[in-house]
Amino acid sequence: MEPQTQAKKSNLVLILDYGSQYTHLITRRIRSLSVFSLCINGTSSLDSITELNPCVIILSGGPHSVHADGAPCFPSGFIEYVESQGIHVLGICYGLQLLVQNIGGVVKVGEKHEYGRMEIEVQKNYGLFGNKQIGDKQVVWMSHGDEAVKLPEGFEVVARSNQGAVAAIENREKKFYGLQYHPEVTHSLEGMETLRHFLFDICGITAGWNMEDVLEEEIKVIKAMVGPEDHVICALSGGVDSTVAATAGTQGYRRQASLYKERERVMATFESDLHLPVTCIDATEEFLSKLKGVTEPEMKRKIIGKEFINIFDIFAHDLEKKVGKKPAYLVQGTLYPDVIESCPPPGSGRTHSHTIKSHHNVGGLPKDMKLKLIEPLKLLFKDEVSFCLLQLLHASPPHYFSLSFQTDLNYFTPLTSQVRAMGKIMNIPVAFLRRHPFPGPTCCPIPGDVTAGNSLDILRQVDEIFIQSIKDAGIYDEIWQAFAVFLPVKTVGVQGDQRTHSHAVALRAVTSQDGMTADWYYFDFKFLDDVSRKICNSVRGVNRVLLDITSKPPSTIEWE
Repeated sequence: MEPQTQAKKSNLVLILDYGSQYTHLITRRIRSLSVFSLCINGTSSLDSITELNPCVIILSGGPHSVHADGAPCFPSGFIEYVESQGIHVLGICYGLQLLVQNIGGVVKVGEKHEYGRMEIEVQKNYGLFGNKQIGDKQVVWMSHGDEAVKLPEGFEVVARSNQGAVAAIENREKKFYGLQYHPEVTHSLEGMETLRHFLFDICGITAGWNMEDVLEEEIKVIKAMVGPEDHVICALSGGVDSTVAATAGTQGYRRQASLYKERERVMATFESDLHLPVTCIDATEEFLSKLKGVTEPEMKRKIIGKEFINIFDIFAHDLEKKVGKKPAYLVQGTLYPDVIESCPPPGSGRTHSHTIKSHHNVGGLPKDMKLKLIEPLKLLFKDEVSFCLLQLLHASPPHYFSLSFQTDLNYFTPLTSQVRAMGKIMNIPVAFLRRHPFPGPTCCPIPGDVTAGNSLDILRQVDEIFIQSIKDAGIYDEIWQAFAVFLPVKTVGVQGDQRTHSHAVALRAVTSQDGMTADWYYFDFKFLDDVSRKICNSVRGVNRVLLDITSKPPSTIEWE
């Protein structure tokens, strides 16, 4: 991280993380503007901040109240430091409240809490809204209970919500700015325009950062950690994230999952199209036997995480017998979203984020791992990794020892249109480039006991019908992610003039840019009618089909 940061420090936007689930979206949005951004813990020492020498600092949102005991805050001397260095500071949501509370203002519990889409109105047509007119309105995404009721000296309100609450503030002389809403989420319709105006027009930043810098740095990191004689196991799902991590390494073992005919399709892609040697080891029984009777989502994740590593430990031992040296490292395609959603709750000493779900490759890993982790991509987002994949595949591929084990679940990543175009030139199969993500091993779309009855077989069949119908309708590329969910409930129905008591299934399809926020896909009613009929007529044991129409937030994309 340090060489990369130092190379770009004169143009670095530093985000101090106070626990918002959107924090890393800020990082991603800024990078999409060709500006390097880096996120660190909001309670990092002042020395840690000054060493990075940022030109802009953003204080993220968070789940806390500034009045709560132990509420996270920037370090002592922070305000004096940024003023003396002329650093622009932008507080977002909780970050705005931190600024107000710590430099002479007052924050109190709001009379009316504001959550979700809200409308704000511009009060001043300069500073943050210098490209707007007084009275202009825009829809933003709010998520706060406290609000600023008295501003510090020198600050002024530049926008208010339709409920009258402070929505944006600034002190142009001291270069302090604040937004009570989240400009980084897609629900804030003009949020990117506001961030762009702030960075380029107010802060005077010059765009110039690109993904080639990340690619070069990540390869350096791996070469520095792993010696030429070391053996490395790479954990792959067959998706973009882990494929990049493995391709960047020197030797890898491929993990392959399956959903209905996914195993056959993906194996064919790697062997016939990408010419990667793959040995498939079916570990379904190992996983399902450990999950039998388990219904609590976090417990499932911990069990899967432990077994996930156990499989690699066993294979590492077998490999040692063959090559005479035991692998010491496990390379994973862990990404920013995996890390932020797996963060433990406040008080752990690690972060202030709340655990949304422990990913098998982050929060689900056992503490007594025998392999050392290498996670070269954990500062990256999915579309950034997609870019890296194409760059790496374009280079001479390394030699692979390939391990593939089947878990009945899979996780794939979509590519942007630009990356897809590059992939075509490099003869990467279009079907691979167009793949949706799919819930990972610890996001099983079966709430409750995954081994109960024939739930897995029913899920495979329903999902096959759903996804194929989407493809047949020509709307596959309009959707970020789609999948079926098996519900552990039975409902009464009538099939063949007889009463049935069968299972209900749910269909989930969302649109998104990065997976951190999402909205449900608006299907045509006839499409839904056709799919429902196909499922109920073709899949024995199903007599009811539901559609999930919840956005993220308040839900997550997956059900567990």
